[in-house]
Parts: sequence; structure tokens; C-alpha cells
Amino acid sequence: MMKNLTKFLPGMALSIVIAAIAKSLEMLEESAGLHFIGASVIAMFIGMFVNAVKKPTPLTAPGIKFTSKKILKFAIILLGASLNIHTVLTVGRFSLTVMVFTLATCFGLGALIGRAMGLNWKTSSLINAGTGICGGSAIAAIAPVIEATDMDIAYGLSATFLFDTVMIVVFPILGRWLGLSDAAFGLWAGTAVNDTSSVVATGYAFSEAAGDFATMVKLTRTLSIIPAVLAFAAINLHLKKKKSLQSGEGVKVSIRSIFPWFILGFLAMSALTSLGLIPAVVAAQLKAVSKFLMVAALAAIGLNTDFKALCRSGARPMIHGFIISLLVVLVAIGVEYMIGVAPTGTL
Repeated sequence: MMKNLTKFLPGMALSIVIAAIAKSLEMLEESAGLHFIGASVIAMFIGMFVNAVKKPTPLTAPGIKFTSKKILKFAIILLGASLNIHTVLTVGRFSLTVMVFTLATCFGLGALIGRAMGLNWKTSSLINAGTGICGGSAIAAIAPVIEATDMDIAYGLSATFLFDTVMIVVFPILGRWLGLSDAAFGLWAGTAVNDTSSVVATGYAFSEAAGDFATMVKLTRTLSIIPAVLAFAAINLHLKKKKSLQSGEGVKVSIRSIFPWFILGFLAMSALTSLGLIPAVVAAQLKAVSKFLMVAALAAIGLNTDFKALCRSGARPMIHGFIISLLVVLVAIGVEYMIGVAPTGTL
């Protein structure tokens, strides 16, 4: 037993060191009053750079794989501690209305656009999930369910990151040009910007009130990870059965074998937090641990990703990410005007 655990240590240690470096760089960036790139993306790019210099060896490969798969799922479970169902009730029906339209845009139009562009359905799905739900966290949660490759994950994360970087600068300018109230802007940023850290940075760049509300909306949006993961598990099961029938091999595929059991842990942690059984201080600590482990997992994914191969595949995933992100921005603000929240509404 000890021997089995020991073989994972070198690769895990390498991933954790990269995660620590990435978090330090993120803190330096924030101390300078900037937030253009989060620790997750920094860690993945550092990992890809290390991969370009030296590929994983038999010594580090087992731990890198373990971190990118098992530790990633554990991080998602801990993330549930930061999600309180009372937040959904506080934010109200307006944010849920906007989210229904933005999620339909991502998973409906996004799938069609991805197919039209000839993208792998797994790559397209991760880009859509990252854009529609919550950037890296959604990509991390859905990737194991659809058995996505590290290359698929790298594309998904890169595509959502590029658009977020632009939005942190452009969103506050557009919000003031449109004359949006704090609540209207917070709702727009919370439903249209991808990664949580980018939502926070964008919201507070407009105003403190907008930042507070954008953060609440974003936490509510994160809850859609649950139905999304279950839906993709069902899709993957259907595709496996279809492939099995077409091949004539008669391979049995059961829901038990591909069911995302880690999502039950995510739900349990969320339920405990909502019932007040996990104190707020402890929940905050668990969230911090979850975020760090997720950064380590993305560092491991970077260590397994060949940057040259990523470049050879072309710009289609990035273009797809840009198109679907732009559509979400337009749909979100359009729905706000439709339901009377924008430009000067209050919630």
C-alpha cells in the first residue's frame, strides 16, 4: 500500500511546486492592482513549458496522472463547501432568468457552432461549459465525465481565459457607456464573464456594490455544474452504447461505470454548508484548499500537454470560444433589457 502511494509522490510534488509558483505570481499580480491571468492558467502554461523542455519520466508520470485525474475530482468535491443554496434564493429570479438564456446559448448554439467548425465534441463541450458556467471549475468537473484528454482541457481553458482577459478591461467601460446601475452591471458580469476570479475583478472594477452582486450571481451560476455533469454523463453513456452497437462487439456500458460519483461528494458538501453544519470559516478554508488543488491538477494537465501539438491543431477552438463568449455577452445584456433590469433597474 505504502509502495503504491510512494510512486505518486514525485509527480504530485512537481505539480504542487508549479501550483505554488503560479499562486505566488497571481498574488504579485493582484498586489499590483491587476488581474489579467489567474493561477490556474499560469500553472497550466508553466506545466506546458516544462513539458516542452522535458517530457514526464517513468518517475514523475504516475503522480502527474494521479494529480490530473484523482486530485482534480477531490478538488471539485471540496468546492461544494463554498456553494450555499441560500445564495440562490438571495440573488433571486432575475439572475436565474438570465442564466437560463445564457446556458441555452452555450450548450445549444455552442454545440452547433462547434460541429459546424469541425471541432471534437469533447473540446467544444468543455469550451461551452467553461463559458456558460464557471471557467476552469466547470471544465475540471465535466472533463472526467466525458473522458476528455489533457489536450481537450488545455483548449477549453485557453479559449475561456483569452476572452476573460479582454472582458476585465472592456466590461467596465461598456457598462458605463450603457449607463448600467450597479445591480444591472453585477448581473451582467456575473452571468457573462467566465472564471470566478475574472468575475470578481470585473465587478469591483465597476463599483464595490457591483462586485458584491456579481460574486453572488457567479456562485449561483456555479451550481449549474451539477445538472451539467449529470447531463454529460448521460450523453457519454449514450455515445458509448451507440459505438458499441456499431462496432458489433457487444461491449456492455453501464451508468454505474461512468456515473460521476464525485458529484455526490460535491452535493454533500454543498448541503452541509447550506444547513449550517460547516461553519463559514471552515467553508472558506475548504474553498481555498479546493482552489489550490485545482491549480495543482491543471499544472499536471499542462505537464502532460504538448504545446507544439496544441499549436498544430489551429485556431478553431479559440475562434469557437470567442464566438460563443460574445454571444453570451449579447444574450445576457439583451435579456436584462427585456426583463427591465437594465439599464437602471434594482434587484
